[in-house]
Amino acid sequence: MADSVCLIIPPSGFLLDERVFMPLGILRVAAMLERRKIPVEVLDLSGISNYLEAVADHAAATKALAFGITATTPQLPSAIAIANTIRDVRKDARLILGGPHVTLVNAAYRNNRMGRANKALAEIINSFDVLVAGDGEYAIFESLLPDAPKIIDADNPESPDGLFLTNKRLEELPWPARHLVDVESYRHYTIEGEKALSIIAQLGCPFECGFCGGRISPAFRRVRTRSSENIVREISHLYETYGIKGFMFYDDELNVNKNFIELMRLIADKQRDFGVEWKLRGFIKSELFTDEQARAMYKTGFRWILTGFESGSPRILKNINKKATKEDNSRCVEIARRHGLKVKALMSIGHPGESLSTIRETERWLLETKPDDFDVAIITVYPGTPYYDESLPFANKPDTWVYTYAKTDDRLYQLELDYSKTTNYYKGKPGGGYRAYVYTDYVSTETLVKERDRVERTVREKLNIPFNPSTPALRYEHSMGQMGQMILRKSNFV
Repeated sequence: MADSVCLIIPPSGFLLDERVFMPLGILRVAAMLERRKIPVEVLDLSGISNYLEAVADHAAATKALAFGITATTPQLPSAIAIANTIRDVRKDARLILGGPHVTLVNAAYRNNRMGRANKALAEIINSFDVLVAGDGEYAIFESLLPDAPKIIDADNPESPDGLFLTNKRLEELPWPARHLVDVESYRHYTIEGEKALSIIAQLGCPFECGFCGGRISPAFRRVRTRSSENIVREISHLYETYGIKGFMFYDDELNVNKNFIELMRLIADKQRDFGVEWKLRGFIKSELFTDEQARAMYKTGFRWILTGFESGSPRILKNINKKATKEDNSRCVEIARRHGLKVKALMSIGHPGESLSTIRETERWLLETKPDDFDVAIITVYPGTPYYDESLPFANKPDTWVYTYAKTDDRLYQLELDYSKTTNYYKGKPGGGYRAYVYTDYVSTETLVKERDRVERTVREKLNIPFNPSTPALRYEHSMGQMGQMILRKSNFV
């Protein structure tokens, strides 16, 4: 097993601001290495413009023999560039790739009838020594063994190796090793003026939205929860350690937790014990939202909720298998407003059957319900989503696949992407940052981009919602002064 490990967070240049929410998954892995007394360091390249120079310098200087890189699908090109840079400097290094992209591709590869994921898997299998799919907290130790397999599948709840996190194991995990990144650099994110950090209270989402990644991946599909007491202890730790009084819950849907009201009560109780007032923000599922939940959230300190309403068109809501109706979504906004909660509406266009008419319905819904903030994204198709996994080759176009929603026969056409080279935008920069890789029978890729920009501009103007400016990228300096300290942190065992 490697004597020391360097974990790397790639940049996310497709985001408006890269240092908003620190990636807690890889920091949980770091905490597990610390627990086993394995020296670990974290190279955080978020928001670093010349990140490959930082990687080359550190690879030449570090004693680490293994480099673990996490990557979402949009981060994959950067992750591969980082791996190639390390390989150029350190021929003896073991390169490990984990995170959402590997998990989604592996799930698609295991289940895809048409073999579409074969290419996506080949794009990464040749660039890394070991791939870790699923939960990485225990799998990291398997990946460091001399005889580690090429793919470690920690995405199987039935596997006897115990790599898949159960509720019990999730409860027993150490909290993310936030001390291994520059916490202060993430603290410009605020909730109602209060500096905030992110927290993940539970894992997984049980719903079956067609556009959503991981619908056949247990690591993303199966809900794993911690006790309310454990969650409150982590919040208390963050307050006592960093003086933080703002918390962004990054769970998929907070109110799928059966103990949601209990959790709210315990958080409120802890605030009274400390004599402080916390400000909180999190995601909820609209059709599950109730007055009781809203009342408890406000009392606890929640001031914002975020909800993936996605569309104002009943047809599109049906086609994406959202479960929530337009009426459910409107009622959710009404409940939130009744109890003093602000709402950020997360909307998307480019779904099967999307047309100018359905996009106008989304625009009208936003103007009618008047959320406090919103964004509109163009759908991107990732491995591990039903849109990707259930698609078939389209006619004689080798670079195009088509997904058909069986209940309506509405279709979504997708341009085949090389994920190792293409940054498939989730949130691009306005004024030319967006690209569409999908189209329907009614709207082209070009029209989707124009309509997205038009809806965003028009609704913001009419509702007087300003667009938040992005933070400029930072530059790594070879002197390894203050910038070097910000991007590299080592555990006490190094």
